[in-house]
Amino acid sequence: MVHVVVAGTRAPRGLRAVIRVAAFALAFVLPGLSAQGQTDPVAARIDRILREVPLIDGHNDLPWQYEERAKDHLAKIDLRQDQSKLTPPLHTDIARLRQGRIGGQFWSVYIPATLKGADAVRAVLEQIDVVHRIDATYPDTFELARTADDVVRIHRSGKIASLIGMEGGHSIGNSLAVLRQLYAVGARYMTITHFDNNDWAHSATAHPVHNGLTIGEMNRLGMLVDISHVAPKTMHDVLDVTAAPVIFSHSCARALTDHPRNVPDDVLRRVKENDGVVMVGWVPTFLSEKARARDAAHEAEDARLKTLYKGQPEKAKAALAQWDAANPAPPVTVKELADHIDHIVQVAGASHVGMGADLDGITSTPVGLESVAAYPRVFAELIRRGYTDEQLEGIADLNVLRVMRKAEAVAARLQKERPASDARIEEVDKPVQAQAEASH
Repeated sequence: MVHVVVAGTRAPRGLRAVIRVAAFALAFVLPGLSAQGQTDPVAARIDRILREVPLIDGHNDLPWQYEERAKDHLAKIDLRQDQSKLTPPLHTDIARLRQGRIGGQFWSVYIPATLKGADAVRAVLEQIDVVHRIDATYPDTFELARTADDVVRIHRSGKIASLIGMEGGHSIGNSLAVLRQLYAVGARYMTITHFDNNDWAHSATAHPVHNGLTIGEMNRLGMLVDISHVAPKTMHDVLDVTAAPVIFSHSCARALTDHPRNVPDDVLRRVKENDGVVMVGWVPTFLSEKARARDAAHEAEDARLKTLYKGQPEKAKAALAQWDAANPAPPVTVKELADHIDHIVQVAGASHVGMGADLDGITSTPVGLESVAAYPRVFAELIRRGYTDEQLEGIADLNVLRVMRKAEAVAARLQKERPASDARIEEVDKPVQAQAEASH
C-alpha cells in the first residue's frame, strides 16, 4: 500500500481522503488550468517535475506510419498540424508531444518479421532515414540523441531528443557488421525479436525452435538490449550473459495480465539485480485480463468464421463485425496502467520502471490515454497513489538515463578489452546444429 504524501510528509487521514478525490478528478482534466484560470497543484507539480527532467518514452511507431500511410513521403504528414483528424487518427504530432511534456522519444524503426536478409537491412535503413529526415524537417523541435548526455542537453535547449530503437533482431540480417553500422547511424536499442523467432532468439509469440543467442557485440557497442517481445527463456538467457543493464521498451506485468508479451515476476526480480528498467506499455490487452480474454475470443471467432465461410471472405468479415458489435472490448483505464506500475515497483523497485506507450503502433488505447498528450494523466494517477517526486522523476526519465549511462560505461570498458567481433552466423550456429544432430 502506497500512502499519500504531501510535501514530503504523510497527510492526516481526513485530508488524504479529500486529496484522493480531488486528484482523481484532476486526472481527467490534465494538462490545463482550472476554471478560475489558476494552475491546479497536481498539474503544477507535474509541470515542475517534467521541466526538470525529460520525460522519455521507450516506444513510438510513428516512422512506420509514414511508411504505411505515405510511402515515406514526409510532406504528406505534417507534424505541425493536428494529426488526430486523420482516419484512423495518428497518436502523435508536435503540439501533442509538447502537451504531453515529452523530452525524449525512442522512435521504433519497426520492420515486418517476414522480411529477411538484405530486404530486412534495406527496410530498417529506410526507417532510420525517416527519423533523420523528421529531425531535419523540424529542427526547432527535434534533435538526434546518441548518448544520455545528449538527451539532457537537448531537453535543456527546449527540444525533444530523438532516439532510435530497432524492433526485431531480424533487422540486422544475421550480421554483426550490419549491427555495428546500424549503431553508427543512430540505433541505440534493439529488440531481440518481434512476433516471430529469428535465427538466434525466441519470440514470446512463437514456438521456440532455436537456442543460440549473442548479445556481446551489443554490449561492446553500447546498444541497449531490449527484451520486450522475447520468450521468458530468452529473457533469462540475456540476463545470464549481458554485461550491461537491459530494458523492456514496451511491456507490462504478467502477474496481472497473463499475456505472453508481459514480464513474469521471476524476470522482474532479475531486472532489479541487473539494474535494468521495464518501460510500461499502454496496450489494452497487456493491461487488462478482461481485454486479453476478449481479444482471444475475437481471434477464435475470426478463425471459426473463416472456416465456416470458406471462399466467402466478405461474408466472414460481415459476421465478424456483427460479433464485434455484440461483444465490445471492455474499457481499460489509467487505473489498470498504474496497477502494472505499482506491481513492478513492488517486485523490482521504483528505480526499474519507465514509460513505453507503443503509441502509433496500436489500434486502441486506454480511455483517456488516446495520444502522446496524455502522459500527465498517468502522473496524476501516480500522485493520487502517493508516489514521491523522486519516484516520479525516476519513472519519467532518470531510470532510463541511468541504464543508458551504464551501457555506455560498459561499452567504453569492453572496447578497450576486445576488438569488434568478426564471427558470422554460420560459424557460431554450427555447434548448435551439431548438438541437435547428436541428440537424435
